[in-house]
Amino acid sequence: MSVVTPQAPAGQSHPASPTVRSAWRGSRLIVLLGALVVLVSVLGVLLGSEGTPERRLDPDDTSMSGSRALAELLRDRGVTVDRVDSVAAAAAKGAAGDRLLLVTDTAYVDEYDLAEIPGDRLIVGDVFGLAALAPGVRVEPGGARPRSREPGCGLPAATVAGSAYLGGIVLRGPSGSTGCYPADDGHTLVTFPSASGVITVVGDGDFMTNQRLAEDGNAALALNLIGTGKAVTWLVRPATPPVLDLPGERGQSMYELMPGSVRWAVYMAIIALGVTAFWRGRRLGPVVTEKLPVIVRASETVEGRGRLYRARRARERAADSLRAGTIDRLTPRLGLASGAGRHEIVPALADRTGQDPQQVGAALYGPPPADDAGLVGLAGYLDFMERQISEL
Repeated sequence: MSVVTPQAPAGQSHPASPTVRSAWRGSRLIVLLGALVVLVSVLGVLLGSEGTPERRLDPDDTSMSGSRALAELLRDRGVTVDRVDSVAAAAAKGAAGDRLLLVTDTAYVDEYDLAEIPGDRLIVGDVFGLAALAPGVRVEPGGARPRSREPGCGLPAATVAGSAYLGGIVLRGPSGSTGCYPADDGHTLVTFPSASGVITVVGDGDFMTNQRLAEDGNAALALNLIGTGKAVTWLVRPATPPVLDLPGERGQSMYELMPGSVRWAVYMAIIALGVTAFWRGRRLGPVVTEKLPVIVRASETVEGRGRLYRARRARERAADSLRAGTIDRLTPRLGLASGAGRHEIVPALADRTGQDPQQVGAALYGPPPADDAGLVGLAGYLDFMERQISEL
């Protein structure tokens, strides 16, 4: 069977390099995927910036880690709760010394300025500057796993509340202090009087969160410690960190600190990246774009190869192909490993078929046939041995 390949009409030429249309067809999937990734990233940034993040122990936060529920309970009992996020605001509220200062975060405040505010003080968790805010209180190495604990002390605020979910840092108070809710070699709650008022330190503030407030005696303990009848100044971390200027220096943005040539360097880098992507991304189209017009059966391929061998009188090569195929198919059937040699295959095959070992060896490893009749006879004998092994 002959196959006629359609030829291009005379006078027409087909370019070997890709056109704009072929380049777009080949790369449009990558471009669309890249645009989709960029769009999702931009939307994620925009939506993420619009969402309200959780603010731990914030009286205005309604999330699981916030303390909005506790603040509302205090207000229902007639306690004034003022939320502040700076030392200046806290000092303005508590200048008279008749308030309770509730400290939950000191990340962006000066602890020494905060310690100068008079009045009672409740410090929650392992805040920075604890030595200045609660003089004499020591933090033991390690910590205590938060869990339900019994008071183990005579402090009325704790004994009335009963068990509470406490843990965190383990504390040791100064002389004359009272420790409650014991853990390891210390306590998770310590209270003692000072010159400015009563100072209370709690190892962890989970019992004050919206998630834990309704468990055990958490609500009772929080209300007893905070709701003492005094107004509460609740210090939290500011939503936007303050900008600190060093002495003698003016606050500068990142762009002001960059040299003027950085912008041109970025532009050149973008151009170089685009040129590199275009250079490495170019691909030549296939040599033959049309599909094969016919499907050639395997039998026709075998017959065609046989005719080529016959035309070239390649009896030796044909015999080698027949012998190699027979050995490859019989080796696993004889229980031999791949790559077995003549001294293993010939005895095993002769024993299984009952043939003479010399005849089997000559058929598999002998000289090539002298004529076509000998080649046909060799093929028939090899097929006979394969059929015998298959029937056993």
